Amino acid sequence: MSIQSFFVSAVTSASNPDGPRGRQLLKLSLTALGVVYGDIGTSPLYAMRECFRPDHGVAVSSANVLGVLSLMFWALVIIIALKYQSYVLRADNRGEGGVLSLMVLAMSSAPKRAAPIVMLGLIGAVLLYGDGMITPAISVLSAVEGIEIATPALSHYVVPITIIILVGLFWIQDRGTAVVGTLFGPVTLIWFVTLGVLGAYRLSDDLSVLAAVNPVHAWSFMIREGWDAFLALGAVFLVVTGGEALYADMGHFGRRPIRLTWYWVVMPGLLLNYFGQGALLLSNPSAAESPFYLMAPSWALYPLIVLSTSATIIASQALISGSFSVTRQAMMLGFWPRVKVQHTSADEIGQIYVPSINWALMFCTIALVLGFRTSSAMAAAYGIAVTTTMLITTLLAYVVAVDRWKWPKAWAVLLTLVLLAVDTAFFGANVVKIPHGGWFPLLVAAAMFTLMTTWRTGRVRLGERIMSQQVPIEDFLELLRVERIVRVPGTAVYMVSNLQGTPSPLMQNAFHHRAVHENVVLLTVLIEDVPRVHERDRVTVQELPEGFVRVIAHYGFMESPNVPALLEREDTPTPPLQYTTFFLGRETVLAENSEGMSRWRKVLFAFMSRNSQRATAFFAVPPDRVVEVGSQIEL
Repeated sequence: MSIQSFFVSAVTSASNPDGPRGRQLLKLSLTALGVVYGDIGTSPLYAMRECFRPDHGVAVSSANVLGVLSLMFWALVIIIALKYQSYVLRADNRGEGGVLSLMVLAMSSAPKRAAPIVMLGLIGAVLLYGDGMITPAISVLSAVEGIEIATPALSHYVVPITIIILVGLFWIQDRGTAVVGTLFGPVTLIWFVTLGVLGAYRLSDDLSVLAAVNPVHAWSFMIREGWDAFLALGAVFLVVTGGEALYADMGHFGRRPIRLTWYWVVMPGLLLNYFGQGALLLSNPSAAESPFYLMAPSWALYPLIVLSTSATIIASQALISGSFSVTRQAMMLGFWPRVKVQHTSADEIGQIYVPSINWALMFCTIALVLGFRTSSAMAAAYGIAVTTTMLITTLLAYVVAVDRWKWPKAWAVLLTLVLLAVDTAFFGANVVKIPHGGWFPLLVAAAMFTLMTTWRTGRVRLGERIMSQQVPIEDFLELLRVERIVRVPGTAVYMVSNLQGTPSPLMQNAFHHRAVHENVVLLTVLIEDVPRVHERDRVTVQELPEGFVRVIAHYGFMESPNVPALLEREDTPTPPLQYTTFFLGRETVLAENSEGMSRWRKVLFAFMSRNSQRATAFFAVPPDRVVEVGSQIEL
């Protein structure tokens, strides 16, 4: 497979008969435009300005402008068009995207390398949270700073206005991605059209700027400016931030709408605007102070500030909705405690809202605005998380390409080396930002990584403890035949996490109350390494002696288990819910045992366990039909 075939398949994907078509495709494309491309679409506000900041030491000369523009052009082509649109979006796990979905694909393709793959996937996932905090802060702040250009006397209102806007943005998240996207999509379309019109308007200042498509200008700039060019490379990277969120949000809309809007709306608008800013700098080097706002006619400045602010509100949506998707994936894969997840669309199952993550992002984002106070200061913290995640995505995509898609290894290695060369260059340029604020997303990622690995390890050890105390189900059934245990009328459903042992609530009923229901259902919910499970594969039923039935339910990591709906299926042998009692165990973790995990991690796990969502809510079990049986377990 040649490199050219990637572009051909990407551009022609809209004609693919699979997936949405016609009016549905246009509606999804407009909604995706408002959710997926807000982040990358607002980069023109600050990317060019940051490249020519005085502390970077890059003078606003003709050669340097062409060099920076050439770097921007090829960054968009290689990272967004080639890597994500044409390559990474192929790695959809039954329609779902994101680094955790890619991790699962890589694990299933190369099970012998599961440990390093899981480590890479978790690091990529936790870095997304740090990026999700910085993106809303820098995007909205950079737009509101246009007030300083229009009316310098109002500059002290920039931070308060930014905070008010951010609070409003997070406040409407429970309306759902579809509602937010429908509201934001038309505004984003106007934004990209405006970007293109402004760029075309300024291109007439100096058409020689179009020569920047020649990569020789980028190479000459890097050689000529040396270390200063390397520092500026960290600012050039700002033009592609949002690429990883593009992949993470694939499950919300699908591949085709995302590609369609990129090639027909987003990419033309961005390129025209960046080249227009370059033409402005060639004719007026002093405009480097704020090239985006200064490229507009004076009469259009205030409307542009309003539109820019609206666009940057939208820009935050891609990372916010991406954070929701990653959280649910982590929860279903066993790396995060149960939290409340609200489905916000009856048509698109991937559209969700996670309240706890939403409010945590809001408070951290506001703290960032108060701490950094300017978008230029925040740009020093922006990029390190995204570049690291992009590196990880490239490595995991290689595993999928070779082991799952069976690509010729030579082609896969060549493509991976090209992408790694670009990713590594941007990563190195962003590493120098760590002392100047880049430590923040890394600190957030380290905290989230600690929480995820602690929860995963704790759940494994808790499961081992429970298993060691359980009696095999065969022995319990034999005991029923020997002991004088009363069989009371009705049906009891016991939630059991494994297929061998007898659930603790059942044991306690039998030995404390000397009674067991006439009909007993042992229900096990298994989360598979796929986003969704087909309905025909949902349930497995196994008849056991003594009126017992084992029901095994299969769900994907992007699905939410619904036990009542499951038991009402025709292929599930259970009576109506009003005649059924659910028995669930509730374990209280004691961090007293000195073995295994360190004590501080046991205390942390116990805290997370106490504050996780109750099993009744997670499995949608009717509260008035539930009996919880508690137990204390030393971890």
